[in-house]
Amino acid sequence: MSGITCKFGGTSLADAACVRNVEKIIRANPARRFIVPSAPGKRFAEDKKVTDLLLAWHSLVTQKLDASQPIAMIRERYAEIARELGVKFDVEKELAEIIRVAPQFDGPDYMASRGEYLNGRLIAEYLGATFIDAADFIKFDDEGMLNPVSYDLLGARLEGPGLFVVPGFYGSMPNGRVKTFSRGGSDVTGSIVARASESELYENWTDVSGFRMADPRIVPDAKLIEEITYAELRELSYMGAQVLHDEAIFPVREPGIPINIRNANAPGDPGTIIVSKRVASSPVVGIAGRKGFTMINIEKTLMNKERGFGRRVLSVLEEYGISFEHMPTGIDTISLIVRDDELAQHGVAVLRGIERAVQPDRVILAPGLALIATVGQGMIHHIGAAGRLCTAMADAKINLRVINQGSSEMNIIVGVEENDLEAAVRAIYEAFKSWQ
Repeated sequence: MSGITCKFGGTSLADAACVRNVEKIIRANPARRFIVPSAPGKRFAEDKKVTDLLLAWHSLVTQKLDASQPIAMIRERYAEIARELGVKFDVEKELAEIIRVAPQFDGPDYMASRGEYLNGRLIAEYLGATFIDAADFIKFDDEGMLNPVSYDLLGARLEGPGLFVVPGFYGSMPNGRVKTFSRGGSDVTGSIVARASESELYENWTDVSGFRMADPRIVPDAKLIEEITYAELRELSYMGAQVLHDEAIFPVREPGIPINIRNANAPGDPGTIIVSKRVASSPVVGIAGRKGFTMINIEKTLMNKERGFGRRVLSVLEEYGISFEHMPTGIDTISLIVRDDELAQHGVAVLRGIERAVQPDRVILAPGLALIATVGQGMIHHIGAAGRLCTAMADAKINLRVINQGSSEMNIIVGVEENDLEAAVRAIYEAFKSWQ
């Protein structure tokens, strides 16, 4: 097999006009054979995403309430698209099956997946393509992780001529029940299909023309990233750059299939290409930041002499199901940076647990932290990256609460007050946008 896998996001498939535009993109290159559609997205600001309507339907069903309103909205949405495309798509039959099956499931996964399923059926009919139900070939193990057998199962089904449509966002558990990826999971399906089909390229069509060096909502004129590595993108995605689902990298990284982020509304734009290795034209490829962190500061004299000190501290976090993001240390101090949504209501209990475990001189919570990642594989070969960053912060009169550099020297993390996040991102961008 060979060819190109194309994933199209919800905004690219919001209505019949969007679907016709997608068809033009597909037909423009005969290599585009493996199509992964999302559920229809919003047509206008006040519109509802089909997935949200399906989740509302599920919620009403579980409460034994009348779900006729979301059902009617979903029916009309697909009927309208089919009607305008001239496709004889039997939406009534499909909805009747969902109504019959939905009460069997306590969780929302089955219902949430039906937007992609229905859209896949409709688009396959419109394109004259072979429809493949992702639940039959994308398999999860008992722990909900992707089972690598999926690549062989799906690959065998994708053989032969013509177009194939595989709906995004879901697969199935060993017991056959549908399971979804997290939101944006159609990106991951696209990567799975690209690997299973041995595609030469994975095109991810969305509503932006690739990644920018910084969030354009913060830096409106941020430079386009023409090329970025899987590893660099992973760092930026985790820290808030959300053009691509961060787990979409894993299926294609081992075989080295490049990902091209493209804009369905501007198909002539080259977008951003994501590759295994690149020649760094500049030391820094991107800056991304996010709010919502707390730092747990622990002080104890002669801490470094106590064997197992760090292990005992981390065991307290483990007890409450909390993972740490970073752990800057000194000879008599250790700090743990954790996400607020994980710490939640456990803050006081965690402090008491640490006091019992290691008897510190002092332990406090310092909330209101934002983390910013400055990422680029070229930094390892350039002297002064940290100095340039710190100077930019000082010139902008922003206080650095923490600074941490990864062992790969590809990422410098700084922590600032949440209110300083946007000013810090702008200052770092200006410092590195032209650094060679």
